[in-house]
Amino acid sequence: MDPSTTARAEKLDREVVVTGLVVVCGLIMVVFDTTIVNVALGTVSRQLGANLSTAQWIVTGYLLAVGLVIPLTGWAVDRFGTKPVWILSVVLFAAGSALCASAWSIESLIAFRVVQGLGGGMLLPGGQTIITRAAGPARLGRAMAILGVPMLLGPVFGPVLGGLLVEYTSWHWIFLVNVPVAACAVALAVWKLPGGGEAEHPGRIDVRGLVLLSGSLVVLLYGLSRASSQGGFGHWSVLAWLIAGGAGLALYTWHSLARGPASLIDVRLFTDRYFTAGTVTIFLVAVALFGGLLLLPLYYQTVRGEGALAAGLLLAPQGLGAMVAMPLAGRLTDRVGAGFVVPVGIVLALLGTAPLGMLGTGTSYGWLSAVLFVRGLGLGSVMMPTFAAAYAQLDPRAVSRAAPTLSAIQQIGASLGSALLVTALTQHLTGELTARGIPAVGAGANQITSMPPAVRATVAPILAESFGFAFWVAFGMTAALIVPALLLPRHPRRSVSASPMAPGA
Repeated sequence: MDPSTTARAEKLDREVVVTGLVVVCGLIMVVFDTTIVNVALGTVSRQLGANLSTAQWIVTGYLLAVGLVIPLTGWAVDRFGTKPVWILSVVLFAAGSALCASAWSIESLIAFRVVQGLGGGMLLPGGQTIITRAAGPARLGRAMAILGVPMLLGPVFGPVLGGLLVEYTSWHWIFLVNVPVAACAVALAVWKLPGGGEAEHPGRIDVRGLVLLSGSLVVLLYGLSRASSQGGFGHWSVLAWLIAGGAGLALYTWHSLARGPASLIDVRLFTDRYFTAGTVTIFLVAVALFGGLLLLPLYYQTVRGEGALAAGLLLAPQGLGAMVAMPLAGRLTDRVGAGFVVPVGIVLALLGTAPLGMLGTGTSYGWLSAVLFVRGLGLGSVMMPTFAAAYAQLDPRAVSRAAPTLSAIQQIGASLGSALLVTALTQHLTGELTARGIPAVGAGANQITSMPPAVRATVAPILAESFGFAFWVAFGMTAALIVPALLLPRHPRRSVSASPMAPGA
C-alpha cells in the first residue's frame, strides 16, 4: 500500500465520524441524566414527601441496575449484534425515563429508575464496542476522542441543564427531556449504524458467571454508596458489603479461569500488559475525575452560596479545557502512542488540581476558571487515550467482552472516588468543628448540604479548608496515575494479530 493510501486509511472517514456521532447522541442523555438527577434530588424528595435518605435511592437504585446489566452486554452483543443491542438499550432507557416522569410516589420513581438503569448500563460498553470496531486499531485515539465528548462534558454541563429545569419547570422534565433525545438516537441508529457484529458461535450464556459477576458488582457498588452516605468506611454496615463484593469478584475470577473463553468476561484479557495498564489507569482516572466533579459544585454551593445553575456554569471552563484537549490528544495517540500523551495529561491535571488544595472563602472566580481549564486539558488528554490504548492490542473479537470490563472498572472507580473524597471532606470537617467545640450534625455529604445557611456562613472558612484538604487527596489520587501510565504503549498501533482470548476461540 502506498503512503497516500495509508494516510487516507488512517484518517477518520465520514462513516466512522457519523457512527461516533450516533453513539454520542445515545450516550449524552445517559451521562447528562446522572448529573441532572443529582441536582434535582432535593426538589424531588420535597415534592414527593420523602426524606433525603429515602430519596437517595433514586440514585442508588439506578446505580445498582447499571452494575447488574453491564456484565451481560458483551454476550448480548456477540449473540445479537451491536445494532439491535444498542437500539434496545436506548429504547429501554427512554421507556424508563417516561415512566419516571409519570411516577406518583417515591417508591414508584425508584422502581422506574431501575428500569432506566437497565438500559443505561448497556449503553457505554455497547458504544465503546461499536466505535472500536468501526475505527480499527490505527485510529482508536481519534475515534475515542469523539466518544469522550459526553463522558467529560456531561458531568460539567449536566448541572447547568439540571439547574435550568429545576428552576423554570417541574421535576418531571428532568426525565422527560430524555425522550426526544432517545427518539432521535433510535432514528439515527436505525438509519446509520452498521448491522452485523454478532459472533458466529457466541455460545450459551454463562449463567453462573452472570450471577457471580453481576451480584458482586451490585454488592460492591451498594457498599460504596453507603460509604458515601455515611462518610466513611469504618462501619460494619459498609465493610460487610465491600468484603462480600470483593469475595464475589474473587470467586468469579476462579470461575473464569476454569471456564476460559466461554466465561462471561474472560479474565485472561489481563494477560495483555497494555489492557491491564489501561484498565488500572482508567480506574484511577475515574477515582480522581468523578470524585473531583462531586466536590466542585458542593464547594460553590455551600461555601460560596451559589445556586445549582451558577455552580454548573462555573464548572464550564473544565469542560472547555477537555474539549480543546481531546481532539489533539486523540491525534497524537494514534501517531506516537498513549504512553507519551497520557503522562503529559497527568502533569496538566496535577497543575490544575494543586491550586484547589488552597481554596478559601473568597478565592477569585477568574483564577478558579483558569485552574479548571488547565485541569480540563489534563483530564481530556488522559481518559480517552487510555481507553484507546486498552483496546489497541486486543483481537477485534475480544472487544465486546473487554468493553463491559472497562465500563465496570470505571463505574467502581467513580463510586470509590466519590466515597473517598466525601470521607476525606467530612472527616476533616468533623475534626475541625469538634476542635472548636462545634457539634457536627449528620453524616456524609448530607452533613454539609443539610447544614442551615446561617451555620454554613459561620463555618465557611472551616468548610473551605476541608474542601482544600479533600482536593489534596484528589491530587494524590491523580499522581498515582503516573505508575500505570508509564506502562502504556509508546508507539502507534497499525495491525492486530489473532488472539486466543477472543470469545468462541
